[in-house]
Amino acid sequence: QVQVVESGGGLVQPGGSLRLSCTTSSSGFSFYLMGWHRQAPGKQRELVATVTTNGITNYADSVKGRFTISRNNAENTVYLQMNSLKPEDTAVYYCQATLYTSRAYWGQGTQVTVSA
Repeated sequence: QVQVVESGGGLVQPGGSLRLSCTTSSSGFSFYLMGWHRQAPGKQRELVATVTTNGITNYADSVKGRFTISRNNAENTVYLQMNSLKPEDTAVYYCQATLYTSRAYWGQGTQVTVSA
């Protein structure tokens, strides 16, 4: 059974930074794609950033230049460094880990609130 656990959320002022972490309990599994999605109140869940095993990244236009995704393949962990945060970044952030079989696993989410 695979478990995905996010951490690092919290309250930050506009312009501040946070670093989200996602760990997986995945003995024997290798995740082709790992990434972050977010869902703000009253809105649909949206992709934030993804990274493949060989380091190819993809970002939503709204976070390009401010967020950086990285991963540790050996430990099946993924991180999201968020800089220059804006109030519109406020959301629950979810980690997704996808196997080569395309089966995807999700975490429970971590709240990020950007407010003065």
